[in-house]
Amino acid sequence: MGRGGQPKDRSEGPERKCIATGEAQPANGLIRFVVGPDGQIAPDIAGKLPGRGIWVSADRAALEKAAKKGLFARAARQPVTVPDDLLALVEHQLEQRVVNLISLARKGGNAVAGYEKVKDWLSKEQATVLIQASDGSERGKTKLSTPHRGSFIGWLTASELGRAFGRQSAIHAALGAGGLAQRVVDEAARLKGLRVLNGEQTRRKGSRTR
Repeated sequence: MGRGGQPKDRSEGPERKCIATGEAQPANGLIRFVVGPDGQIAPDIAGKLPGRGIWVSADRAALEKAAKKGLFARAARQPVTVPDDLLALVEHQLEQRVVNLISLARKGGNAVAGYEKVKDWLSKEQATVLIQASDGSERGKTKLSTPHRGSFIGWLTASELGRAFGRQSAIHAALGAGGLAQRVVDEAARLKGLRVLNGEQTRRKGSRTR
């Protein structure tokens, strides 16, 4: 049984416990860390690095708490070194992962960019995910609506979204059903935890940019 006496949703995958909040949740909503050979904490965004995993919610406050309160060392049961720019490093790697996944979807014919193309996909109900750059014109963005029962991603910058389509910048993009769409949505949700606070996107000092 899950929390509240409700059956666990097995489709969400295995649960892991966050060392900062103490809460258990599906692993796709947390960041996995490992201790490297040099004793330094390293984010394992893809979840493939060897070693015992240390899990933290994909949330800026949780990551800050884990880094500042010595929770990584406690979980690892050994002295560890936490990089000063850990949050920026995690955000940068998550951003790269989201951009790379969108790029793969584009190469597979399952993603388009540009206002007219996105509008066309939306009108034909071909799009399941609407993506709009956080720094794009608000007036222009309101002309397009999230697909019915679909998803919205709005915390990538125009230059980041542009990289996924091999151009300098992009404001509007859409993903079709199937393929990599759900993986993009899941990874973008983790990135949102580091970028969006109370509905507003944050760009913290020291954040890595390209």
